[in-house]
Amino acid sequence: MTAHLTMEQRQLARRLHAKGLSLREIGRQVGCSHEVVRTVVRRESKRPVRSQPWQPGPGRLTLADREEISLGMRAGASFTAIAASLGKAVSTISREVARNGGRTGYRAWRAHQQAHQLARRPKPPKLSRPRLAAQVTTWLKEWWSPQEIAGRLRIEFAEDPMMQVSHETIYQALFVQGRGELRRELARCLRTGRVKRRARRRAENTGQLRDMVMISERPAEVEDRAVPGHWEGDLLIGGDCRSAVGTLVERTSRYVMLLHLPQGRSAVHVERAMRQAITDLPERLRRSITWDQGKEMAHHAQFTVSTGVQVYFCDPHKPWQRGSNENTVDCCASTCPREPTCPHTPPKTSAATPAA
Repeated sequence: MTAHLTMEQRQLARRLHAKGLSLREIGRQVGCSHEVVRTVVRRESKRPVRSQPWQPGPGRLTLADREEISLGMRAGASFTAIAASLGKAVSTISREVARNGGRTGYRAWRAHQQAHQLARRPKPPKLSRPRLAAQVTTWLKEWWSPQEIAGRLRIEFAEDPMMQVSHETIYQALFVQGRGELRRELARCLRTGRVKRRARRRAENTGQLRDMVMISERPAEVEDRAVPGHWEGDLLIGGDCRSAVGTLVERTSRYVMLLHLPQGRSAVHVERAMRQAITDLPERLRRSITWDQGKEMAHHAQFTVSTGVQVYFCDPHKPWQRGSNENTVDCCASTCPREPTCPHTPPKTSAATPAA
């Protein structure tokens, strides 16, 4: 009976017969007996033939490619030669043969059907199996990490692949929307206690400014306040974080300059206001600036290149390392509204220039 063969199988059988393969060899490649092959190659059936609509995606091996792989191995060709004739990578051919019976057991049609099954979507998730899900749930409640669970499953169920799962699958079942094989509350049983997942690949220096020069590298002359021209800066944030003013305090004279930021406190606007204020000063009063590690200083490198003034950064959570700015700003914030004669109050301009 040849009615069970698809159109693709019939075409494959005829192509192989035209290339000189025996009926038994063709039967092994197509997945039927040699009598069925004889019927196919000698006469055309008048019954309607069903077709398989699945076609591999771009770059994938087709049935014709697998046919050439089978014929190449029958002729004793190496994987390199087969790959060259098909225009594929050698690793593609070697993996294809290895997962479908090796050189002695490779069959073109069977390999093509296996590829079709693997390509079917959606795939049933592993954790949809009640036994596996129950075991993973038990260990999660005992504060095991997904890596420990995956490793233990491979040890205790080495002969049962259906009871093995990767730690990545466990994380996805807990965090990814639409994959609810495990209860979402179990995410709280993770050691971190997080209910959201961070990206696996994060940008370098995430949460930090690039190319920072730390305060430990600041010249010693800054500490004794003997040489003017070393400044300390910070931002004053207004109510509801809707406004901001930058402050620059000179360490020797305690002179204060305000940075007007009408368009916001982004790094671009802060850098522009600082550059405008600093370039208006005499050259001997432009030596360095010390700031904290706020995002508003993301363009500190551009500022240094354009002005020649090096920016140094305090250590995290140590505002006292720029104490002149902290003390001066606190004084002005608490005293100036009541005492207009506060000596730290700058003129009402965007940038005040001290006398030379």
